[in-house]
Amino acid sequence: MAVAPLSQQEIEDRLADLPGWSVRDGRLTRTYRLGSHFAATALVVHIAGIQDELDHHSDLTLGYDSVALGVHTHSAGGALTAKDFELARRVEDIAPGHGAH
Repeated sequence: MAVAPLSQQEIEDRLADLPGWSVRDGRLTRTYRLGSHFAATALVVHIAGIQDELDHHSDLTLGYDSVALGVHTHSAGGALTAKDFELARRVEDIAPGHGAH
């Protein structure tokens, strides 16, 4: 199922509701800093579950105490779509100290 790319205005409007997220190199990105490697690893596992549930996957990088995401929609030619922002919102909601919206 094709997903329509968002306009620049739609992207800016949606970013306003996701503090800490930005668009870099055409991808919706965010890095979370956590208190330990174990906490960062646990967050990766939770994010992987969300991605499988949504059938939409980001580039996900685990650092010592950090997790970085970069996402765009391949089926929309690498553009940003509502699917990317849905994934970002779901991740934001479960990220320690960042969620509970």
